[in-house]
Amino acid sequence: MKYMKLGSRPDTFYTSDSVRSISSEVSSDLIVQVKGSRYLLHKFPLLSKCLRLQRLCSESPDSQQYQIVQLPDFPGGIEAFELCAKFCYGITITISAYNIVSARCAAEYLQMTEDVEKGNLMYKLEVFFNSCILQGWKDSIVTLQSTKSFPSWSEDLDITSRCIEAISAKIIAQPSRVNLSHNHSRRGRDDVSCNGGESHRHKAKGWWAEDLVELSIDLFWRTLIAIKSGGKIPSNLIGDALRIYASRWLPNVPKDSNVNKDLESDMGSDSVVGDLRSKHRLLLESIISLLPAERGAVSSSFLLKLLKAANLVNASSSSKMELARRVGIQLDEAKVSDLLIPTKDSTLYDVDIVLTILEQFTLQGQSPPISPTRGKNGFERRRRSRSAENIKFEFQESRRSSSASHSSKLKVGRLVDGYLQEIARDVNLPLSKFIAVTEAVPDFARVDHDDLYRAIDIYLKAHPDLNKSERKRLCKILDCKKLSMEACTHAAQNELLPLRVVVQVLFFDQARIATAGGPVTELPSNIKALFAQNGDPRKPTSSLSTNATAVAPEDQWSVTGLKSPKSKLATLRMKLAEDEDLEDNYTNEIGNNSKVKAVCSLPTGPKRMLSKLWSINRSAGEKNCQ
Repeated sequence: MKYMKLGSRPDTFYTSDSVRSISSEVSSDLIVQVKGSRYLLHKFPLLSKCLRLQRLCSESPDSQQYQIVQLPDFPGGIEAFELCAKFCYGITITISAYNIVSARCAAEYLQMTEDVEKGNLMYKLEVFFNSCILQGWKDSIVTLQSTKSFPSWSEDLDITSRCIEAISAKIIAQPSRVNLSHNHSRRGRDDVSCNGGESHRHKAKGWWAEDLVELSIDLFWRTLIAIKSGGKIPSNLIGDALRIYASRWLPNVPKDSNVNKDLESDMGSDSVVGDLRSKHRLLLESIISLLPAERGAVSSSFLLKLLKAANLVNASSSSKMELARRVGIQLDEAKVSDLLIPTKDSTLYDVDIVLTILEQFTLQGQSPPISPTRGKNGFERRRRSRSAENIKFEFQESRRSSSASHSSKLKVGRLVDGYLQEIARDVNLPLSKFIAVTEAVPDFARVDHDDLYRAIDIYLKAHPDLNKSERKRLCKILDCKKLSMEACTHAAQNELLPLRVVVQVLFFDQARIATAGGPVTELPSNIKALFAQNGDPRKPTSSLSTNATAVAPEDQWSVTGLKSPKSKLATLRMKLAEDEDLEDNYTNEIGNNSKVKAVCSLPTGPKRMLSKLWSINRSAGEKNCQ
């Protein structure tokens, strides 16, 4: 860090009876009062360099021994005044980045200009400021930080803007070079000399972000605006700087916490909480306004952390909507834990904001990949002026873009199913919100429904008071054709599921078993079409596992010791007996035939399909017996 020494005389100031005086053979004739402190000094050295003191002394009447001058609003206080007084006496003073702002404001206040005396303090401070302070990275940051104690003076004297311009110019000129990191000098970073030279060091992108973290939010905001206006800094480096700054100043939001209780317990009284919330709200909204527009400049995890903080500090609805929009653009990068946003309501998590994020994601216009248009002789002909290589390249790029779009929706589908398993444990979560989150994902985004079934099962266990219609409404979103064998085995004996769902599970499970045991060509066309939608049933099904999130041991499915597929129909008989409507209508008709019971509870289409399936099984069995 650079410094400047002025004067050559030793310091002879001393304190006696709460009055600061200077040792001199000449009697004092001037008393200066600065913010409660009294200085017993001499007129000649001070008035010869301070135009303001000249005017004040000429306006006030002379006393017999001392003339009194009061300076109640002196910038910088007694330290800055004493520094100027010592300069007038020729006593040695040291100027550095830590005190140049206060010294410059004090000299301006006392009007220590060149018109009063050549080589006065204002001139010397300006020369040092422009030639050394603004040329050094460390000195510029320290000086900029010290301007917050004198905001109006620093703005009027153009100190703040000049520091910001110097800092942004260095970053734009050397965006990848490490230098001048005063906060991290232990990492081997050096300073830049007064003439701008620098030593050779390793390079690292974003080296400047950690050094700016101690700036107040208004100074940081202005500095980032100046850096962005240069147009040479990549957006991801701007995003890194915002992430570092937010992690330094924004409060942490722990998972599964009550926002109000945690904040009040940490900060004390309501007034303190309110003031701190206002400060954090300003900081958060300033960071949001600085977010780069480019996708991927900041991570989804960081955006969702900002969203959690927005709930904590009661940020404006517009700020939350802006964050939700940005998260929706890159939702496929998020994790389940990122979406668990604490709320102040009765529920554990803010499901409404997640619904808004999902809505923003669907508005991106992404669609699943489609086959390219074909003509009679293959792909549609392009203009003859384009080469075959260009055609092939463009086609590959379009397929890659389309596949990425479809892949992102598949990732979001798994993400939402994992999120549903987490919020399903909330006993205060309304059924309508759970279903709304489920239906926010398009059907093709769920390759299988195993994770969705697990979420439904968890919700049913956490909400045992659901009536029959509510359970049917909940399970209506489940597609039994997309359940694995393990999921079907569990669902067939799940006492919490509605009867119709169990019947559908049994039907598709029996159809899958029959298809695996005989050639597909023997099946009726409608059953073939049914399985064609779900892939080849003879392929081994994947084990039931959650891709998006881990499941608590009590929520895992245990299939050990389950009954054989034949005994599933016995479970169906028990559930049929519990269903009053079916029992009243079909008791005399179904008798002891468990297979007929399953058919009676199905819609007309599945009934015919299952009847044909059983007839095929019988005929196949008879052929085997022959």
